Amino acid sequence: MLCLGVESTAHTFGCSIVDSKGKVLSDSRDVYKAPEGSGIHPREASRHHMEVSSDILKQALKSAGVSMKDVDIVGYSAGPGLGPCLRVGAVVARTVAGFYKKPLVPVNHALGHVELGAMLTGASDPLVLLVSGGHTMTLAFSHGRWRVFGETLDITVGQLLDQFGRSLGFASPCGGRIEQLASQSQGQYLQLPYIVKGNDVSFSGLLTAAAKLALEKSHSDVCYSLQETAFAMLAEAVERALSFTEKKEMMIVGGVAANKRLVQMLEAACGRQGAKLFACPIKFAGDNGAQIAWTALQEYGATKNQVDVEESFVQQSWRLDTVDVSWRL
Repeated sequence: MLCLGVESTAHTFGCSIVDSKGKVLSDSRDVYKAPEGSGIHPREASRHHMEVSSDILKQALKSAGVSMKDVDIVGYSAGPGLGPCLRVGAVVARTVAGFYKKPLVPVNHALGHVELGAMLTGASDPLVLLVSGGHTMTLAFSHGRWRVFGETLDITVGQLLDQFGRSLGFASPCGGRIEQLASQSQGQYLQLPYIVKGNDVSFSGLLTAAAKLALEKSHSDVCYSLQETAFAMLAEAVERALSFTEKKEMMIVGGVAANKRLVQMLEAACGRQGAKLFACPIKFAGDNGAQIAWTALQEYGATKNQVDVEESFVQQSWRLDTVDVSWRL
């Protein structure tokens, strides 16, 4: 069985073809580039998605060596995300599903990160850290759903990096530029707010303090200190969750999973708790159509659930812990 997955929650428009064995036959995507010093403007990002959608869809089919007639189901990211961007992906998915009479499956974007990561890494029952521009949460599977064990109380770690990067004049996404600058520091740590409340974290005070420091201190030292502080907060929350749940697997997914320093800190935390770390491959850490296609395949294979084109939806705020996951025991 083949699935076309359409992703459009934020800055990325992507299409992928994935088969029911988990083989990613194609992964085509294009990322909206914001002006320097700016974030993602939903209207501009959605306009970008409209302009590239046809070409990206054609590329995905061509790379996989298939046509829409060969595709069995169509999955699309129904949320959470930016409304105008979500609607573009939904329109594309509705159009091809309706024209070719294929089952249409709405997918929770966050669940897509988790399920694709588990498939690619082989993790079976992990504690999950989902870190991206839209999410910062620790998850464990229980009684048919991914349960939130801890999360951010304000902004996500991805937003922290992006907003700080924009204060330096970078364009979103900024994580890669900040990681590069941090690597140029000689390890000069600058004191910053460290806020962990139980299993939850708070980054807004850290952002404010780092932006002020950047006006007078070396940008490389501030980036280094920002990373060390934010990632230590996450590692502490993860280690506490590992100790409490006694999980022997820990998996990190989402765009910030590409950061090597964060992975190093989590490896140390897992080592102290006797757990094995699984990190989503960098190629699939960010938003992509494969996460949507694989999750749609799992959902449809287990339940045969689909929606009529007329009843299909997008939901800007769609929490992962409200989604039933019937294919996991």
